[in-house]
Amino acid sequence: MASKSATVSSFVQSAPPGELSNVVEDIKALAPDEVRSLEPAFKKYNEEQYSTVKLPGSSEAVLISAYNTLNGGRYFDSISQKSFETASNAQSHTPDTRHADIVRSLLKSFSAAATEHFPSSRFGVFPTDSDSSIAILLVANKYSPQNFWNGRWRSTYLLDPTNNSVTGTIKVDVHYYEDGNVRMSTNKKVEMSGSSPDEIVREIAKAENKFQEALNRAFSTLAEGSFKGLRRQLPVTRQRVEWEKIAGYRLGQDIGGGRSK
Repeated sequence: MASKSATVSSFVQSAPPGELSNVVEDIKALAPDEVRSLEPAFKKYNEEQYSTVKLPGSSEAVLISAYNTLNGGRYFDSISQKSFETASNAQSHTPDTRHADIVRSLLKSFSAAATEHFPSSRFGVFPTDSDSSIAILLVANKYSPQNFWNGRWRSTYLLDPTNNSVTGTIKVDVHYYEDGNVRMSTNKKVEMSGSSPDEIVREIAKAENKFQEALNRAFSTLAEGSFKGLRRQLPVTRQRVEWEKIAGYRLGQDIGGGRSK
C-alpha cells in the first residue's frame, strides 16, 4: 500500500490545469502534516506541466522544465539569456552549446509561429544535457474558472541537428467541472524533418494544425453521438417540462404539441 506521502504527492501530479492551488487547499484540509513534504512533488509537477513564472523586472513569463534545469535548483531561459531560481534571483546565463546558431534561429522562427497560432503561449528552445539534441517546448494555457473549465496545450519536440529529424509529442488536457467532472487528457506523437529551422517550424505548425482538426472532429462526433445519447431528449415542443406544474398540463396540447381531445 502506498504511503500517505506518496498518495498526497499523487494528488499534486494529477492536478488539472490551473487548479493546483485548489488541490493544495484540499491537502491542507485533509492531510496538513504532509504539506511540508510536497516540495519534490511541486518541482516535478512544474517541470512536467511547463509551468511559467515572471522574473523580477520582466513582463514576459519564462518556462520551467526538465530541459532547462541547472545545478542548485536553478533554470535558464534562452530568450532572455538569464538563469533563475523559480521566480527570483535572476542572473545572466549563456548556454554552453555548439548549436547556439540553430537555437537562435529556432527561437526567432518559433516565436512567429507561436504568436500566429496561439492567443497566449510561452515557448523555449534548449540544448539538452548531452548537447546531442535541441528541445523545443511550448505551453499554452486557457483558464476560465467563471465558466467552470480550464485547459492546457503542451508541445515537446527533440531536434537531432545531425540530420534535422524531429520527434515530438503534443499533449492536451482540459477539465470541465460544472455540476460534475469531465476531463479529457490526450496526446499525439509526431515525426518530421526539415532542411532549415524555418522549415522545421513550418512542419511543426502543420502537425499541430492537423492534430487540432482531428480533435475538432472528435468533439463534434461526441457531441452529436455519445454525449447526445446521454442526455434526456426534450419533448417535441423543444421546451423543458416544468415538473412542478405537471398536474396542470393538458397532455395532448401542452406536452405533445397536438390538440387536446
